[in-house]
Amino acid sequence: MSDFLRSYLSVAFLAAAAMALVGGTLGLSRLIRPKRPTIEKLTVYESGVDPVGTGWSQSQIRYYIFALLFVMFDVEAVFLFPWALRLEAFGAFGLVEMGVFVVILLVGLFYAWRKGVLRWV
Repeated sequence: MSDFLRSYLSVAFLAAAAMALVGGTLGLSRLIRPKRPTIEKLTVYESGVDPVGTGWSQSQIRYYIFALLFVMFDVEAVFLFPWALRLEAFGAFGLVEMGVFVVILLVGLFYAWRKGVLRWV
């Protein structure tokens, strides 16, 4: 067997061992856990309060878009910090590239603002 295949075989053995360990611990915990269901334990609640109405309700798409915008600008910060640390190594080319990146994000932010997505109602 070649070294290439042996390295994949060792990864396969480690993955199998990890799955066996996870499955074993989950199975063992299922066997030794106490199981005493009561009405109170099986009652549905939300944040410690009894639910009002049905569990099916519609939410506005605006909240999801707001969350996606937050994630987008959070990812922007992840890209900006390493770039700022290595700015001297990148030189003018890196500065122009990051400027283009920030301008594209600002255009998206301006578009969302004009569409009224950032209004929290």
